[in-house]
Amino acid sequence: MDLFQAMSVYVKVVEAGNMTAAARECGMSTTMVGNHLRALEQRLGVRLLNRTTRRQRLTDFGSDYYQRCLAVLGLVADSERLAEQAQGEPTGTLRITAPLTFGTERLAPALSEFRQRCPQVKVELTLANQRFDLTDGTFDVAVRLGNLDNSSLIARRLQDYTLSICAAPEYLERCGTPQVPEDLQHHNCLAFAYPAGDEWSSTATQWPLRGPEGDVLIPVSGSLLTNTSSGLHHAARGGLGLVMMPDALVEEDLQQGRLVQVLQDYQLPFRTMHLLYAQDRYRLPKLRSFVEFALEKWGRQADSAASSIIAADKV
Repeated sequence: MDLFQAMSVYVKVVEAGNMTAAARECGMSTTMVGNHLRALEQRLGVRLLNRTTRRQRLTDFGSDYYQRCLAVLGLVADSERLAEQAQGEPTGTLRITAPLTFGTERLAPALSEFRQRCPQVKVELTLANQRFDLTDGTFDVAVRLGNLDNSSLIARRLQDYTLSICAAPEYLERCGTPQVPEDLQHHNCLAFAYPAGDEWSSTATQWPLRGPEGDVLIPVSGSLLTNTSSGLHHAARGGLGLVMMPDALVEEDLQQGRLVQVLQDYQLPFRTMHLLYAQDRYRLPKLRSFVEFALEKWGRQADSAASSIIAADKV
């Protein structure tokens, strides 16, 4: 058993309130979280949690042990940071979290170039659309889409996360190319099922565009609604219909002619994108090197040289 990992998992279980939530934050299965807890209790010979199918409750010892775990893990993290700063060269493990599509299509392919610059840095990349807490030290840096909560974190502006409406050439040959937004009502518009509460959730049934005549909201319908961008992407490339998808996903297809962009004179919804990290961690060479690399690759020209501090306990 890796004692430090087991202690880290235990802390997550206590703070998250249950093993399922802790598993999501740790990037492992609920079964594995349970295995860590059982191994830790067997090592200690004392029960940490009283667990039922509906709730968990700390034992008295479990509460005291949680506080000790926080202290021990904090000392280990401080010691590692001290060693990294003393070395000067980027080294150690860099923990990054990023949205699924951007992380898959843009960030992951760029890690080879980053590793060439910093060969002593190992990267742990967690791709998920949920927003993780950066203040507990689990992650060094995050790519974050959309509006930012108030935070004590440093936010560096990246290029906007933009969309395009496109379709396969064979679909356009078969069904025609829309010339104005209203033409979309006569097309098979494939949609992504954003989760409830997402600012883009309404795009499953309405596509917003902005053009010379101002903002328009076009009702759309189609034969496919899916919650996976990969499925939507492949359906579009197969000629099923029109899609409104992130440029990060379709850019190469547009360049190679596998998809064709339509209504290019109209502006589509976009999200701001930032790189977030704690101010005190920027002293680490591994993080500083990655921030510089990311700004070179995806920074906005006007913003890549300056940072803005945006204030919260959680982002």
